Amino acid sequence: MPRLRITHETVYRFPRPVSFGPWRLLMRPSDSHSARVVEATFDLSPPGTTRWTHDAYGNSVCHFTPEGHSDVLQVVNHLLIERYPAPLSPPCRDAPLAVFPVVYEPASAIVLAPFMAPACPHPDAAYLLWLAQVGPQPAEPALDYIIRLNTTIHTGFAYAARYAVGTQTPSQTVATGGTCRDLAWLMIETLRHAGLAARFITGYLYAREASVLGASATHAWCEVFLPDLGWIECDPTNGLIESSDLIRVAVTRTPEEASPMDGVLFDSPGGETLTVQVDVRQEGD
Repeated sequence: MPRLRITHETVYRFPRPVSFGPWRLLMRPSDSHSARVVEATFDLSPPGTTRWTHDAYGNSVCHFTPEGHSDVLQVVNHLLIERYPAPLSPPCRDAPLAVFPVVYEPASAIVLAPFMAPACPHPDAAYLLWLAQVGPQPAEPALDYIIRLNTTIHTGFAYAARYAVGTQTPSQTVATGGTCRDLAWLMIETLRHAGLAARFITGYLYAREASVLGASATHAWCEVFLPDLGWIECDPTNGLIESSDLIRVAVTRTPEEASPMDGVLFDSPGGETLTVQVDVRQEGD
């Protein structure tokens, strides 16, 4: 049972002191059968008021309003997480699993509907051609297809850190490769085109080896729902399936909803800088 200690520091620096409206911090995981939050604290500068809610997806959200004026806004998130992996191994592989085309039971289909409709309109010809090449085969086991697609994206596209705001469309990622959020979004939209429910996940990644990509910042991957197995974690950036190294913080339908931190500034002259540092290590390391 890995016990992981996480430090996530976000610092905005401004050319001169500014005042602040409300800020939304999406940084705290929720307890479940696969993860337990042992410790969760914030260091906030300047200090201010905080209030906690659950959003429409059930994510835990801190509403933070800094007080006074400052030329720095610093949020340091401290977490200690116990992670319980659920690997895809027998006996689940010996059970009768869904094959294509996958049909969800009516009650599940109502809940899953928002996660089944592609969110990116007007795919271009190159993406449509790629979809045809990687699509599921008739009567192919759905789990086999998901693993195949995860591997195809992992091995077929170059990973490159990208610090610009936003996420590429699947068409752009097919053409150029991308960062973890781009590869995750490509997989999500491709799964939706195949008739599967998929959702965007943001959180943290524990790097057991130097070859792991995306561990120095917040990480993004996806989950796909199968009737027999529920939500399955897939990280196409590193080719991972149901790994204890993935620490989920938030789940959304689109990447735009998953920003770890955003809010309101008053009297801002522009020109602010942003630095983010994430450290994830096994306790005792």
